[in-house]
Amino acid sequence: MNKVSVLQKGRGKDLVFLHGYLSCKESFYPQIEYFSRFYRVTAFDFPGFGQSGALEEPYSVSDYCDWTENFLKEEGITFPHVVAHSFGGRVAVKCLSRGEIFDRAVLCGCAGIIPKRTARYRMRVRAYKLAKKLAPRWAEKKFGSAEYKTLTPVMRESYKKIVNEDLRADAAKITRPVLFVNGALDRDTPVSSAQIYASCVSGSRLLVLEGSGHFAHLDDPLAFNLAAEEFFTC
Repeated sequence: MNKVSVLQKGRGKDLVFLHGYLSCKESFYPQIEYFSRFYRVTAFDFPGFGQSGALEEPYSVSDYCDWTENFLKEEGITFPHVVAHSFGGRVAVKCLSRGEIFDRAVLCGCAGIIPKRTARYRMRVRAYKLAKKLAPRWAEKKFGSAEYKTLTPVMRESYKKIVNEDLRADAAKITRPVLFVNGALDRDTPVSSAQIYASCVSGSRLLVLEGSGHFAHLDDPLAFNLAAEEFFTC
């Protein structure tokens, strides 16, 4: 395993944090400080992000799930609670679908629901594919998102694998308790996505934080932390 940047703090039952895409473990600073009073908190940078090593090959969501499961075993972390944001939520959903990797899960702005494609979107995809054949470099500059343009070639291939996988079927396999938290103003993973997730995961809960966006855990850390604490202890 390449270099992994890890932050661990506190004592007690294990609680793991999974960060979002192009983010890092420090994005959970308010949660790490709060929950390390009650739990042994472990936050790490996924391969390819933060201070961890670069990807040597494109990872899919399943690959990140495999990596996470192996990391937990190597660190001696057994059946922890998990807090995940956005892309980290994708990985958490995939792990939760496999069974006894995580105990209770709080997923904030959870990505992984592909919305119904509009006619405009389909036309843009066709235009991109045609442009890529004729002028690939121009096509990448013209059609790639700002996020996509910052990535290395390996990370770009990984990104394609990640964003093109819908996780509804995986969510339907989850049997562990899950709390979905969403910012009412979240445009990246809207409340409608969280509602779909909640409908897929039997017995799950949904909390919408008014006035918060995609980073609801940072926009309103007090409300988020209290809701997560109550969920973990109920």
